[in-house]
Amino acid sequence: MSFHGIIPPVATPMKDNEDLDLPRLRWFIDHLIGSGVHGIFVLGTNSEFYALDEREKQEVVATAVAHVNKRVPVFAGTGAETTREVVRLTRMAEREGADGVSIITPYFILPNQREIFDHYRRIAESTRLPVLLYNNPATCGGIKIDVDTLARLAEIPNIVGIKDSSGDLQNTAEYIRVVPERFSVMLGRDTLIFYGLMAGARGAVPATGNIAPALLVEIYEKFRAGDLAGSKAAQDRLSPLRLAMTLCTVPAGLKAAMRLIGHPIGPCRGPVSDLPSEKEPQMLAALRTAGLLPANS
Repeated sequence: MSFHGIIPPVATPMKDNEDLDLPRLRWFIDHLIGSGVHGIFVLGTNSEFYALDEREKQEVVATAVAHVNKRVPVFAGTGAETTREVVRLTRMAEREGADGVSIITPYFILPNQREIFDHYRRIAESTRLPVLLYNNPATCGGIKIDVDTLARLAEIPNIVGIKDSSGDLQNTAEYIRVVPERFSVMLGRDTLIFYGLMAGARGAVPATGNIAPALLVEIYEKFRAGDLAGSKAAQDRLSPLRLAMTLCTVPAGLKAAMRLIGHPIGPCRGPVSDLPSEKEPQMLAALRTAGLLPANS
């Protein structure tokens, strides 16, 4: 199992009372697969994994695996603060039939590189599943997976890739340089997907893939077909939408955009609130640029 293509971190639908909306999750999965995505990734950062208890996480993974029914691979985020908890969540994902797991670095404590290496090594040794590392310094107090640490982790057979959300294309290029051919470096910064593919990345795990999955697939598929101009043009249409995600707290921008294009998936869990009304025109403009709303709407 390799990580490649466009694998959106699926936003978790909620009812108005902030309970899980599993029927809407099934609809959303069908919508994404119908748009051509190459995998489904539940319990990511934009899935509000931090806001769900362990029972809810199991429900989401079980629902996704059963509903996807082998149409595309299903990956689950099993990151947590302690190695012990990540091992427990990873074993749950394996029991429920996930095809792989994605694991963010600890995001409250500040482990050193030796501790980061040992954390991921112990997790990989606890499961038969493919493991995707997740480097996101902005969300994790500045903690990153150093290039040398990644080179060592890439020697572990079932650690098969990394999602790099650093936004630093030099860092991404260095990751690509030091890993073996079997190893997938995936973009996590949606504005850099085309440029990452040019550097040798295998695809992306993009939050905007929830909102504009067909456009994300277009960036990837046109690049693979050798249509670099078409791929870059699609990237240029996407980038304002990704930048609009910063108009409010993650993932409120994503869920507001879904509502504005007529695909509502409910609120975020508090304390995250909706997009402020005075910022809605900026979001609408980005959605028009992405081709998701009529130009005169």
